[in-house]
Amino acid sequence: MELKINHQIKQFSAETLSVQSLLDLEIPSKQTGIAVAINNTVVPKINWNQHLVQETDEILIISATQGG
Repeated sequence: MELKINHQIKQFSAETLSVQSLLDLEIPSKQTGIAVAINNTVVPKINWNQHLVQETDEILIISATQGG
């Protein structure tokens, strides 16, 4: 499966991926302070396990940072 994540094309061997599975592959060590938008629509964290990504989706993963 080929996905566009944060404006970069990436390849995945899985044919179906949930948002949570994708995050486990992309950022396994940091799962807090994350927001995910698919096709300009935020996917609530409560739906990450059920929401499946499609090859045509544009995925944006945003990580909160601290500082001022």
